[in-house]
Amino acid sequence: MATNILVTGGAGYIGSHTCKALAAAGFTPVTFDNMVYGHDWAVKWGPLVRGDILNRGELDEVFAEFKPAAVLHFAAFAYVGESVTDPEKYYRNNVAGSLSLLSAMRRADCRHIVFSSTCATYGAPQRVPLTEDHPTNPMSPYGTSKLMIEQMLKDFDAAYGLKYTALRYFNAAGADPDGQIGEDHNPETHLIPLVIAAGLGRIPHVTVFGADYPTPDGTAVRDYIHVTDLAEAHILAVKRLMAGGGSAVYNLGTGTGNSVREVIRAVERVSGKPVPVVEGPRREGDSPGLYADSGAIIRELGWKPRFMDLDAIVETAWRWHETGLPAKRSCNLRKPG
Repeated sequence: MATNILVTGGAGYIGSHTCKALAAAGFTPVTFDNMVYGHDWAVKWGPLVRGDILNRGELDEVFAEFKPAAVLHFAAFAYVGESVTDPEKYYRNNVAGSLSLLSAMRRADCRHIVFSSTCATYGAPQRVPLTEDHPTNPMSPYGTSKLMIEQMLKDFDAAYGLKYTALRYFNAAGADPDGQIGEDHNPETHLIPLVIAAGLGRIPHVTVFGADYPTPDGTAVRDYIHVTDLAEAHILAVKRLMAGGGSAVYNLGTGTGNSVREVIRAVERVSGKPVPVVEGPRREGDSPGLYADSGAIIRELGWKPRFMDLDAIVETAWRWHETGLPAKRSCNLRKPG
C-alpha cells in the first residue's frame, strides 16, 4: 500500500505538478485545498479533500483518515502587490494558517514537512547569485509571511523535533511535458504566460515594466525554473526527511538569469509568432536581477534539473496554452468526513 503524503494547496500550479511526481515515486498524494485558487481538473493522482488550513476540525479529520507520513505545504496566497495593499489577508492565511497546520501535525504526530518558500525572503539582493546565507530582508508582506513561517519551522524543530525542508523558489515556469496539467492563474501575473497570451492574441500586448535597469538589455533579469524540476526537488526533500535527515533550507533555481526581453524572444522563437510589447515604468520593489545559487541542494540531495534551457521551458508552456486550458474534468472529489 502506497504511503500517503498530505499536499496542502495540491490543486494549484506547483502543488499539482508535485502530486504527479509523488505518484510517479510510489506515493499517494492527498490534496487538501480550499479551492480559492485551485482547480479540480488538476487533481488526478490521488484524492481531493476540500478544506482550509485555518479549520482545525477539517485538518484533524484529514490526518485521522489518511495518516500521512509527511506534509508538502503549498497552500498560500502569493500575489506580492495584493500583500502590500491587504497584509491582513496574507498574515492570516499564510502565517496563521501555517501555524494551524503545524499544530495539527503535532496532534497527529506527523513529523516531516516540506515547505514552499520563496526567494522573496531575501528582498533586494546585495549580491548575485543568491546563496542561502544571504541576508533576509523581505520587501513585501508576502515575503515576510514566508520568512515568518520559516522561523516557526525552526522553532518547532528546536522545541518539538519536527523536521522540515524549506525550498526557496525562484520563478516557477513551464508546464507538464506530457500536457496533463499546466499554469492557470486568475489574475495571471507571471511573465511567461502573459507573453504567450500576447503572442496568441488573447491580450493586446505584454507590458515591459522598466527598460532602464543596469542589465545587458535594460530589462529585469530573473531565474526561470521549470515546474517539473521544482516538483522533483520536493520528492528528494521528503524522502530525505522520511529517511531521518535533518532540517534544511535550499534555493531552487537554475542559476541562470534571463531578462524580460530574452523571455519575449524565446516565446517568438518557439511559437514563430510576433509578441506585441509596450514599455512601461519600473514597478516599485522590483530588483534589477535575481538568480540563484542552487549548489547546496544539488550537492546534498542530488537534485538534477532537466530544463536548463529557456526555450525548452517556454516550449512546454506554449504547448499548454496554445491547445487551450482544459475544461474542468471529473476527479476523485472527497469532502472531510
